[in-house]
Amino acid sequence: MGNQHEDLKAIRDMMEKSTKFLSLSGLSGVSAGITAFVGAGFGYYYMSKKTLENTPYETSDLIILSLVTLGVLFISFALAVFFSRRKAHKKNQRLLNKATTYALYNMAVPFLVGGILCTLMLIRGNYEFIASITLIFYGLALVNASKYTYEEVHYLGLTEIFIGILAAVFISKGLLFWTIGFGVCHILYGLFLYKKYDK
Repeated sequence: MGNQHEDLKAIRDMMEKSTKFLSLSGLSGVSAGITAFVGAGFGYYYMSKKTLENTPYETSDLIILSLVTLGVLFISFALAVFFSRRKAHKKNQRLLNKATTYALYNMAVPFLVGGILCTLMLIRGNYEFIASITLIFYGLALVNASKYTYEEVHYLGLTEIFIGILAAVFISKGLLFWTIGFGVCHILYGLFLYKKYDK
């Protein structure tokens, strides 16, 4: 009976490895959160400086802030690949497989739609809901991709969506909620993931 139980567990583990992206490292979340804090700190400093100088925002200011956001995204993605690749190597697993492809595709669709919507709003001068939209669509991307990786990603996605809605309600606190969503939540989630799966 014991052997049958072990065999079933081995089969289940094998099926899970072939259908889910399990090389996602908790350190990816922690590094993404720290990067978001740095980006948010720069954004807060930049906007505070403009407020103190009592000068209106220009197109160049929006370009700078958008580049900072893209920089945060790029660095977070690069660190996620680095830590996940290292974890896959330690466990003798392939980083790129069908599950990885499915997870990335399911994440990319809402992510790109949200990016396009934010770009259009920036072009038209509607800045109030940018923080909210990035959080909500990022949350949708996580929920969409979660079926191909750890279930905790699903709950992180729901949390990001909830914080995004709060950012839409309290528009003047958009940067604060953005920092909580991308900074605090990522660090807490990353530490939990690291403790549960990486150690």
